[in-house]
Amino acid sequence: MDGMSLEEACQHIWDLDANRLIPEKDYDINVQEGKKPYWKEDKANEPFFASVDKNVFQRPTYKTFVALLDNYESQVGIEEVFSNEERQEVNAFLDAILQTAPMQFCHKYCRAKNSDFVPESLSGFRTLLFKIWFELYHRSRGGRADSSGFEHVFTGEIKDDKISGFHNWLQFYLEEQKGKVNYKGYLKPKSNSDAETNDDDHILTLQFEWGGVEKFAGTCFIGVSPEFEMALYTVCFLCGEEDNEITLDTGVDVFGLNIRCYKMAGDKIGTCFPETTSHHED
Repeated sequence: MDGMSLEEACQHIWDLDANRLIPEKDYDINVQEGKKPYWKEDKANEPFFASVDKNVFQRPTYKTFVALLDNYESQVGIEEVFSNEERQEVNAFLDAILQTAPMQFCHKYCRAKNSDFVPESLSGFRTLLFKIWFELYHRSRGGRADSSGFEHVFTGEIKDDKISGFHNWLQFYLEEQKGKVNYKGYLKPKSNSDAETNDDDHILTLQFEWGGVEKFAGTCFIGVSPEFEMALYTVCFLCGEEDNEITLDTGVDVFGLNIRCYKMAGDKIGTCFPETTSHHED
């Protein structure tokens, strides 16, 4: 474990994700047309998600994850209220993901690499996860506890009439189903990449509107489990730097990625998200 690089750890987390969905079996997407970030026109007449198998939402980590998504005010500056019921939902989610292989590996790897900060016990690690992901802090001026790492990364926020965060495919799907998200097309990596963007890609950069506010470029993993993203971002946050350049082989494509991690409120997650630097067929 000590000799394993961060890149190798990220690949191992991918390989351990037995709960990942299978494209064109568990879900179908419709990428439609590519575009440049500054192009104003909508290059996608149809929704991004054509279908997602409803049975997916009965899987424990998916079910407990989705229960968290309606707990937050999207507008930065509005104080968040953390009720006992919401705290119980967070606890249920942490309990569910900590039973999975990606999160158990995440704990062992982070402990091996950062023993001064990461507790040895699983219960201690659970407390740490709660702190870095779910404890509230203020993202706007005025001192209101209006944000958390989880809210920013997974549910998204609106700040200065722009979408901030919002890097999760499940939130995208559910908001699109409600008519709140308008998918406008995908963006290709800036570098010279030889692979075509198609409906089995597990990493895509999307342009979309949410509640009438635009996200010009947002990259997210598609079809991965909640525990995969929690494990990946936690490893990069606790054991990496602000920029973590890795190569990830998804079994279909090979992506060059930069997993970007920034702190807020001292030692909590401000944001974690992937940027695609290259894309090649496997």
